[in-house]
Amino acid sequence: MKKWLFSLVFFVSSCYVHAQQLAPVPPMGWMSWNYFADKINEKDLREMADAMEQSGMVKAGYRFLMIDDGWQGGRDNRNAIIPDPAKFPSGIKALADYLHQKGIKLGIYSDAAPLTCAGYTASLHFEEQDAATFASWGVDYLKYDYCNAPTDSNTAKLRYKAMANALRKSGRYIVFSICEWGDRKPWLWAANAGGQLWRTTGDVRDKWQRAPGEKSGEGLMEILDVNAELSDYAGPGRWNDPDMLIVGLYGKKGPSGDLGGIGCNDIEYASNMSLWCMMNAPLVVTCDVRHMNDITKRILLNEEVIAVNQDPLGKQAIRKIKGDQWNVLVKPLANGDYAVAVLNRGTEAAIYSLLLQEIGLSGKYEIRDLWQHQVVTSGNKWKGKILSHETRLFRLKKV
Repeated sequence: MKKWLFSLVFFVSSCYVHAQQLAPVPPMGWMSWNYFADKINEKDLREMADAMEQSGMVKAGYRFLMIDDGWQGGRDNRNAIIPDPAKFPSGIKALADYLHQKGIKLGIYSDAAPLTCAGYTASLHFEEQDAATFASWGVDYLKYDYCNAPTDSNTAKLRYKAMANALRKSGRYIVFSICEWGDRKPWLWAANAGGQLWRTTGDVRDKWQRAPGEKSGEGLMEILDVNAELSDYAGPGRWNDPDMLIVGLYGKKGPSGDLGGIGCNDIEYASNMSLWCMMNAPLVVTCDVRHMNDITKRILLNEEVIAVNQDPLGKQAIRKIKGDQWNVLVKPLANGDYAVAVLNRGTEAAIYSLLLQEIGLSGKYEIRDLWQHQVVTSGNKWKGKILSHETRLFRLKKV
């Protein structure tokens, strides 16, 4: 009995250490789906990698380039999965080598069923073979979807664990992203199934929130209201994933423009960045980084805001105040500081008085605005104007 218990404890602890090694902080990068859908090719992806390097994204921490659905070309006569030769004439390994030379890691996509969401070849019953293939190409990250699969939780757990085990056997460290949209509450089981991150909601659309009468299409506020309640389940190597950043898409037609995705303004895009950083979300950009305007760059490359997301303590913010207009989130940081986000969900600008005692912080603090890059006050309160749909983001240092 003691020997069995020791083995179990060792297995669980080793899985935890493995997860921390793979994703000690939330992954950051760029993913192809919202901009390209399945119309991807190696030329465009190399251009994206070049732009990530030249724009300063790689230096800022965006170190993954993730290929979503549509890269697959079926299987060869030995059942090995292969890339579409028209889209990837040089092969995936050549792309991985190109990225690795720039300090960028490669992510790829598959599905726990015979076919993917877009109808391409997937990995069910070929987990070990596909994991070995991905490893041989130099893949560093796998997004594993759940289209065309049974709806029950037990099947999902088994299928995800099968791929997680296959990745571990592949001989390469590969981050495992579980994508079943939160339908089976993966925050309760995905870490034990071998995931380092798991989607908590349906696919994000390029909109602030659902319009009156809309019953589908996740806006930023619908996603916030789900993910903000799951802070107990996140930490180093185990991240809640509220889906990709929509910053800079501006209503582009395509996946993010479906189901009411009419686009956001720059204030709303900055809130997307602020709230995702507070919630320790993976920061996955989806706009065309080859042609970012200055405001998009300012939002995505704000080092002080990124530092909140990448803080090594790995604590997801807790929503301390939740109202129809005002939301306040508080996140402890590794050096003893706190990050505080104040969101105005209302349709008009308004004055807000933030009393630190009301959010559980005693004493006096130096309060630094991370978008203005300056200390705005010191003490135990802050009062100021917050625009409609704006999130004021502060870093508090005890004085």
